[in-house]
Order: sequence, then C-alpha cells, then structure tokens
Amino acid sequence: MRKRIIAGNWKMNKTVAEAKELAQAIVQGFTRTDSCEVVLCPPFTALAALREVIAETPVKLGAQNMFWEEQGAFTGEISAAMLKSAGCTYVILGHSERRQYFQESDETVNKKILRAFEHGLIPIVCVGETLAERQNGLTHQVVEKQVRGCLADLTSDQVAALVIAYEPVWAIGTGVVATTEQAQEVHAMIRALAGKMYSTRVAESLRLQYGGSMKPDNAAQLLSQDDIDGGLIGGASLDVKSFLQIVYA
Repeated sequence: MRKRIIAGNWKMNKTVAEAKELAQAIVQGFTRTDSCEVVLCPPFTALAALREVIAETPVKLGAQNMFWEEQGAFTGEISAAMLKSAGCTYVILGHSERRQYFQESDETVNKKILRAFEHGLIPIVCVGETLAERQNGLTHQVVEKQVRGCLADLTSDQVAALVIAYEPVWAIGTGVVATTEQAQEVHAMIRALAGKMYSTRVAESLRLQYGGSMKPDNAAQLLSQDDIDGGLIGGASLDVKSFLQIVYA
C-alpha cells in the first residue's frame, strides 16, 4: 500500500522567522500520521530553523534543489551532503521553474537524482508539459521523454523509492488546474511506463504526486484517483489552513 505524501514547496518565500512560525502552526495542526506523510520544503536559509521545529514530529524536511557535484568552486550551489547534514529527507529536483529560468534539462536532473541517492536523500522528480505542448497533443510524448531521461541508469530499487510529481506547467501558479480525468490519465501513463521500464513491483511501489494548483476545494477529488498518491503544493502550502485541509483530504 503506497503511503500518501503531501509536500509543501515554499519556493522563494518566507524569512527564517516567518518560516518557523508557519512550520510551528503546521506541526501543531498535523496530528494524524498513519495515512499521510507530510514534507516541508522551505528556502535553504530556513532549513536549519525548520529542522528544530519539526524535531520529534512526523513531519519531514525537504529542499527545493541541489547540485550534482560533491563540493568545489560552484558559487551559490548546495550539495547533497550539505542537505543531508541539514536534516533533509527529501529534495525536489527538476521543477519546471528550474527548467524554465535556469535551463535545467533531463540530463542534469538525472545527475542530481543519482547524487541524491548516494547521500540517502529521496528525490521528488518533477515532470510536465507546457500549454503549447498539451494543445498540440504532445503531453504523453513530452512526459515520457522526461521520465526516461530523468530515470536513466537508476536501479529498480531507486525508482521504487523516489517520488514523481506530475506538474502540468500551464497549471502552476495560474489557478488553472487539470481536470481529475486529465491528471489521472497522465499519472496512469507514468505508472504504466515505470512498469515497462522496470517491473510491475516498481510501478506499484512508485508514489506519484500531482503538482498544479491543488487546493482544498479540489484536493479530495484529485486524491481519490487510483494513481494519484499525493500533492506537491505551491501557493496553498504557504497558508496553514489551506495546507492542512489538503493533508486531511
């Protein structure tokens, strides 16, 4: 049985003090631990503060990105070892905003995934198509290419352990959300692809999140779909009430 996973991607929001306040409110409101895993992904500057807040709670800590090299002259970058030492369990890799603004590719995301596993981090791997690609009927083609590229050279056990977040780029931060049918269709395609690439066991173990304007009013419907195991939440994760409503959905 796949355990649900709701991750809050705070993006470039919250000072250290604001992040602590938000995390404390979420921890206080999250009391059920059996059916859902909760992950908070603040900016790098707030990782240490959140580690203290969530200590001895079931809430997990995640980062929003990392570099694939171990160390060296890479100004502004953060390594997997640094994230692990900061208390991270998860790391978001390949988010569409990273692809759009920082020219990340499936190849570089793949390097990061491999390095993350070397340090015991669980990658949340983001894939998804643009509006133009969907309108041109290329959704499945684009997502399959991303999945194959990002998962290159991974073992079956690694793929079974990671999380894939399907985030239609046209639905991120726009208030537009994929219909439940659209979201389920792509999630089912990703699971079937994992089965073809690896095995039925891997496909059934793989957790798939939806990431594209999931909110309290649509979360329950999306999460009721057979192949949607959770959400990668952006804007709604910055509001305690909204985020907890999604968790309890």
